[in-house]
Amino acid sequence: MNEQLPARVGLTQEFDCSYLPNRQEQLLVILDPSCYSTDKFESLLGLGFRRSGNQIYRPHCPICSACNSVRVLAQDFIPSKSQKRKLNKAKNQFEVKYSTQERPEYYPLYSKYITMRHQDGSMYPPEKEQFQSFLLCSWLKITFIELWHQDTLAAVAVTDCMNSSISAIYTFFDPDYSSFSLGKHAILWQIEEAKKRNLRYLYLGYFIKDCRKMAYKNQYSPFEARINNQWFTEIQLENLAKEASKNLAQ
Repeated sequence: MNEQLPARVGLTQEFDCSYLPNRQEQLLVILDPSCYSTDKFESLLGLGFRRSGNQIYRPHCPICSACNSVRVLAQDFIPSKSQKRKLNKAKNQFEVKYSTQERPEYYPLYSKYITMRHQDGSMYPPEKEQFQSFLLCSWLKITFIELWHQDTLAAVAVTDCMNSSISAIYTFFDPDYSSFSLGKHAILWQIEEAKKRNLRYLYLGYFIKDCRKMAYKNQYSPFEARINNQWFTEIQLENLAKEASKNLAQ
């Protein structure tokens, strides 16, 4: 597939952006059935696409390009002192388990998370049908990374594992454990999983510079961001920012 898009794609209608105020969002959706396989999906991840349920898409907004796909170079990742400290603290409190099947405990945890943390979002109020259509997938084997506190399920990181990379789909957790920053810890565990499997990338979805909710996504270094159909390293991004500042100053 290289850098060429599949022949069959479609555009959704425009709708209100979930992340930036007063913006309209539009999605480019893959319609080609042959793309709905693990190998083809991994190639599409490299082109900035993402999965939601059974559907593969990427932003294609008419007047906005704020969404940039981000991926961590997993094998080169070294946690910061703060990340090490928090991770060690969490390891003393939580047990990590893995499942490839949806458990009955997942939806009640998801419902509690959405109700208590995201009442201002498009997924509120939570519904089981919406939960399943958003996270589950019929054409790809999903890994659920679970964090347990004794006999209590505290967090679930829905994760797609492929031949060369991992894609972080969504993490939900019990708000009673908010002090442990379980969403951020889940990324650290996904990076560890990528290292164990000798996988190159952890895809974190889209990063929007002006969206506070996404600020955590550039805290896992080294990472790359896809801008204008090209992947840039952190150093390249810094140089681009410096060049832009110079041009503005002139």
